[in-house]
Amino acid sequence: MFEKLNDVEKKFESILHQLQNPDVINDQNKFRALMKEQAELEKVVKIFRHYKMLQKTIADSKTLLAEEKDPEMRDMAKEELDEAEREMVDIEQELKIAMLPKDPNDDKNVILEIRAGAGGDEAGLFAEELFSAYTHFAADLGFKVEILSISPGNAGGYKEVVAMISGDQVYSRLKYESGVHRVQRVPKTESQGRVHTSTVTVAVIPEAEEVEVSINPKDLRIDVMRASGAGGQHINTTDSAVRITHNPTGVVVYCQEGKSQHANKDRAMKILMSRLKAMEEEKAIKEASDARLSQIGTGDRSERIRTYNFPQSRVTDHRIGLTLHSLDDVMKGNLAQVVEPVITHYQAEALKQSEAQ
Repeated sequence: MFEKLNDVEKKFESILHQLQNPDVINDQNKFRALMKEQAELEKVVKIFRHYKMLQKTIADSKTLLAEEKDPEMRDMAKEELDEAEREMVDIEQELKIAMLPKDPNDDKNVILEIRAGAGGDEAGLFAEELFSAYTHFAADLGFKVEILSISPGNAGGYKEVVAMISGDQVYSRLKYESGVHRVQRVPKTESQGRVHTSTVTVAVIPEAEEVEVSINPKDLRIDVMRASGAGGQHINTTDSAVRITHNPTGVVVYCQEGKSQHANKDRAMKILMSRLKAMEEEKAIKEASDARLSQIGTGDRSERIRTYNFPQSRVTDHRIGLTLHSLDDVMKGNLAQVVEPVITHYQAEALKQSEAQ
């Protein structure tokens, strides 16, 4: 591993040198590609250099302990050695994770789709609350959230909401959120105080680029119509909503949140491309063996991944057996306390597989 890390550091230095070359600076495509590669390598190099600094600290402290006679100096050296060795354990783990094969989708923006499932109106209300929680979480991470489509529920909430979340490494932070989210609480309409169980489904789809998905225009049916619901004066007076049907797969995308038909068509095509790419990846997952599963994707969207129990103020992630009694905090958007342990779990699983091979 350390030979690879030395090679990574040399490549990083080489890219820094190339970025100072006037010919590269004038070639915007090459310059952007090198800047992107440099940013990715910098994260690994930063950890590696810290690792080497700790190595030197440990070696110097051991030498001092072996040669120094003064008790006070020996105590200081011993304290420094213990601290560096404790930190080294964490840094070695960080390095192993940093050197895992990179998910090619990690640095992409995502299409977030939340749909009401079982539970009627209560599911729609929770779909809106969960979307609000993700919106606040994304904002805390510095991500931008752009609503692409909303289908209102009959009693408030959402039957479906689709949004684009863009920023740095968005998919890497949200990719394990796909699945069935279950809510248990007493609905406002329940006079007997009985706890009702509802579900919503969450899909986190990496944004597809045009070069990744080939769509024959002849396979598309594009309909324009007057948008429904709130959204500004243009919604009520122009045929700005767009519905695109991909005939070979039956995938239908509807978009009405933009102010023009052109904007909605562009957004709908982004969603369509991303869904088609996700369908191909899901097909690959189903055909893959268990040994290759983690290298290709993150699993089945039909899997129940989390329960939000309001009477007990409890959140449980069923994949890793995590239970927290901070539901109010989570629903305000402080999702890191749930999301980060899941990411750590899957990284640990990937490490186990890597070390076993």
